Amino acid sequence: MTTPTKSQTQAADIAALLRARNAVLWVNSAEEVRVELYLAQACASAGYNPVFWDCAAGITDLTGKLIAGQETQDATEALKYIRNRARQGADRIVYIMRDLHKWLDGAIGIQTLRQLRNLARELPPLAASIIVLAPSGNIPPELAGGDAVVIEWPLPDRTEIGAILDTAMKNGGAKVEPLNGQRDAAIDAAVGLSGLEAEACFAKSLVQSRRIDPAVIAAEKKRVIARAGVLQWMEPLPGGFDSVGGLDVVQAWIAARVIANSPRARAYGLRPLRGIFLAGVSGCGKTYLAKAIAWALGRVPMLRLDPGALKSKFMGESEQNFRKALATIESVGPCVVLVDEFEKAFAGSTGPQGDAGVSADQMGAFLTWMQERTSPAFLVATANDVTGLPPEVLRKGRWDELFWVDLPTARERVEILNATLRTKGREAMDEYTALIKPTEGFSGAELAALVDEAMFAAFADGERELTLNDLAEAARNVVPLSETAKEKINAMRAWAKGRARPATTPEAERSAQTGRALDLS
Repeated sequence: MTTPTKSQTQAADIAALLRARNAVLWVNSAEEVRVELYLAQACASAGYNPVFWDCAAGITDLTGKLIAGQETQDATEALKYIRNRARQGADRIVYIMRDLHKWLDGAIGIQTLRQLRNLARELPPLAASIIVLAPSGNIPPELAGGDAVVIEWPLPDRTEIGAILDTAMKNGGAKVEPLNGQRDAAIDAAVGLSGLEAEACFAKSLVQSRRIDPAVIAAEKKRVIARAGVLQWMEPLPGGFDSVGGLDVVQAWIAARVIANSPRARAYGLRPLRGIFLAGVSGCGKTYLAKAIAWALGRVPMLRLDPGALKSKFMGESEQNFRKALATIESVGPCVVLVDEFEKAFAGSTGPQGDAGVSADQMGAFLTWMQERTSPAFLVATANDVTGLPPEVLRKGRWDELFWVDLPTARERVEILNATLRTKGREAMDEYTALIKPTEGFSGAELAALVDEAMFAAFADGERELTLNDLAEAARNVVPLSETAKEKINAMRAWAKGRARPATTPEAERSAQTGRALDLS
């Protein structure tokens, strides 16, 4: 039995609402052509005849034939026509009205709004209904109070995107290169786009290269995010885990679970990964690791969610922005979502609130969304201080795993220095093990800064090549965070013991596994 698409399921729900004599349905979607086809099917399924209205054409039937023209181009006149026809006992009709929301704005629209609310009471016994098709979710509060059923029409799912892809390939002609196993990758790249956007992206890729290039389609998502304006687009870390020094336990955990995003895993019934929480010392690579995870999961888009940046001085706008951000994440498809410094992002969600409870509302909405979401987004939350977070944030089930990120071990300090040197175009050298003692207690950020400081010194000294002495000298001039925040770090370590999984294999255990101890001299 074929599983219905999201749009087919939504159409079936609308048919049920029509059979239940709901007079006004408000459908939010910017995809008029695609959605109207499903609405017409829903009407037919419920035994209704669909007709359409807009201010340019008037009232037309399914074929575009004019039923009532110039006299009904005004919305108020169109609603009068609907009322009169219903009272005359006309056949069961659903009026699908385009752009009606524009006639309901402000004081000018109060008469049209009142007419619509009156019809919400009059039409049910008369076997007629109105569907308002609008691109915006800003439904008037008078209607949202119960006069209209609000429906968020879903974007095309994988099955629908696949059908659009197949049509694009067919229309591309004989010169188009076959997909050669890239069909799932192309569909993944297009999930989150509207039907028209996906169609345009496939066509653009075929015109440019005579083949479907997932990279071209994925690039369109960046523009989608930019248009939404509620999330920040971030680039994955080139090289992935090869560019990260240390944190081997997290790397291995991710590497073992990448298969959860494969088509075979979906067919097997394996649930998608939900996300991880990285708690630990500031500057120890939590955000850097999140960028590497986006690369490791197939170079998927990476989005940064900052609830604080979504707050507004206008009543209700903060909550609307936050809901829009979550809806955008749902629409993007496979991606990594970073909530950096979680305890600051939701500052004010517990204790005395100076923002009228906005942070608490955001936190509640976020936790509910985490629990109920169906999107394949992988969440990475980081925190430098978890003591102020409510217990429900960190409970098992919200996250796939909770990791504790401590200061780098001796071996990790070498790996971080070498990884930083590689990003600067320098060769990694074993002799840097001599820096293990001088850099004891350094965070990852402090180690990376050492390379920059040493390179400045070497450049100023005749633009010579970097040496071990340059790094050692730079290290001597640093008072690490482990000294300036010793009490706070020790308190966090005490919290993590028994509550979180170490992100790094202890040095003694790693030496036993490899059979080779690190030279700490």
